[in-house]
Amino acid sequence: MNVVIMGGGRVGFNLASFLINDGYDVTIIENNPLLCSDVANELDCLVICGSGTDMEILEEANIKNADVFVAATGNDDANLLACILVNEFEIPKLIARVSDPSHSEAFKKGGIDLVISPEITSANYLEKLIIKPEIADLVVIGKGDAELLDIKLENHKIIGRKISDFKFNDEFIIVGIHDKGDLIIPQPNMILERGMKVTVLVKSDSVKNVINFFVNDNLNEG
Repeated sequence: MNVVIMGGGRVGFNLASFLINDGYDVTIIENNPLLCSDVANELDCLVICGSGTDMEILEEANIKNADVFVAATGNDDANLLACILVNEFEIPKLIARVSDPSHSEAFKKGGIDLVISPEITSANYLEKLIIKPEIADLVVIGKGDAELLDIKLENHKIIGRKISDFKFNDEFIIVGIHDKGDLIIPQPNMILERGMKVTVLVKSDSVKNVINFFVNDNLNEG
């Protein structure tokens, strides 16, 4: 997967670092020469010094072959304009950071897939949006130490079994079951079926383990 990030500040830098560690190809566009130099020295990725609102810079970043574009600067005008320009290349996913919540509607009208507000603009959150397509939805709770995830059941080792068959720990709790459009309060004797979606309250540092529990076939359910 190729990810182009506009903005080499705290959010963009940390997001790039996470994605590089996950094995993804990352390009950063940053218009501050000093920041460009710092990022290039710290990260193993292509760093282009210029404006993400410049079509030539976007083409230099090979935007036409990108799978994801993230406008992560603190400037709403620049983020919106860049996403409008990138939208012409039909990138599969556009994500924009918005500093002023009142601008959110304008961003959505600009064809942006996901608009992230300051309260939930963290590199870790953005990383999940990019690399975890099995998450149907995600909401950050409180100060970011807990999250609500909607996850589709895919792991055959838990499908067909009762909720009470599993030993849940203090990492997460199932708070809802979505079946055929209905929201059901989970009961111990409820059977988990393929295609169901579960809403899970999970500690932020346990998200990966919880996704593995519901999605991956190679888990040890304990």
